[in-house]
Amino acid sequence: MKHASSILLLLALTVGAVSAQNFTVKSAPALDALPKFTAADVPAAGPEEIPIDPPNWVVSTDEASASLPGKGLAQHPMLYIGEGCNKMFLINEGKVIWTYSTGKGWEYDDIWLMSNGNILFSRMAWAAEVTPQKKVVWRMDAPKGTEIHSVQPIGLDKVLLMQNGTPPRLMVVNKKTGAVEVDHAMPDAGEGVHAQFRRVRITAQGTYLAPFLQRNKVVEYDKDFNEIWSYRINSPWAAVRLHNGNTLITDERDNLTREVDRKGETVWEFKLGTDLPREIGFSGCQSCVRLANGNTVFCSRGDGGKRPQLVEITLDKQVVWVLKDWKDLGPATAVQILDDPGIPENPGDLQR
Repeated sequence: MKHASSILLLLALTVGAVSAQNFTVKSAPALDALPKFTAADVPAAGPEEIPIDPPNWVVSTDEASASLPGKGLAQHPMLYIGEGCNKMFLINEGKVIWTYSTGKGWEYDDIWLMSNGNILFSRMAWAAEVTPQKKVVWRMDAPKGTEIHSVQPIGLDKVLLMQNGTPPRLMVVNKKTGAVEVDHAMPDAGEGVHAQFRRVRITAQGTYLAPFLQRNKVVEYDKDFNEIWSYRINSPWAAVRLHNGNTLITDERDNLTREVDRKGETVWEFKLGTDLPREIGFSGCQSCVRLANGNTVFCSRGDGGKRPQLVEITLDKQVVWVLKDWKDLGPATAVQILDDPGIPENPGDLQR
């Protein structure tokens, strides 16, 4: 009996050590915030909302889409946006439960549902935070000649953003006071302002991870903006620091996602053009999410209604979910899977 107890104690300690090493977080506070979006005080349209209907997508009539793997919209609760469709979608139990529209123009690239229920997003010409009641509680406009494609909450009061421009500037803004607490001019990121940066992130260690989209490299800086790591890759649209310390990079040009370690060695790679069954027809990926269970969810612009928007695969490259739903949604540029554990505003909790 004593021997059995020792084994159980050892097992418990081992599981605890593995959990600590993998930064496992049990709660999903973004999921807990969902009832706020269906409360009685949520209006059909907010005071600053600019209602807009999505374009009429050229939807494929391929009957095979009905038999795609997974549960369709019911696979995950999620927050969903896409370039070319200026309406954000909140989905739960297979239904769109809340939307928010920001009028015509370009473009959604980054979005977060935080634990307090507010949604932080980038809109190219500006970034903002909106409540479930559709009230804008913070907004920052991009000065003329600049663009904002990347935002990330740091706690509930601060936001990291990259302002593409001449020069581009990485900034940390206190939303409560308006103070710009970090304002750093970035090195040469290319001639065209629009394609300088997309998915810039601050890591759990307080470093900055910046994909130089035009310069074909990902660079990590310490808090004083000294370069501490870099990796060369074509058109890095997004780079995510994973819980295991590796970096997951989306190569938009080559239609692949690659996980590399600190030495720059490839430890996992997924080529959307060849590793997926041809009949799925998935392409045009800009970002992805690594879930706590090890699965990866890829986002796609979907070729204007002809192809799926989301695909989820396991680490051994088995397809578990394909979403092709142009009736309810538009293209997918970014998605936040809400049943994935972690506090969204804690840098590094979510692998996105």
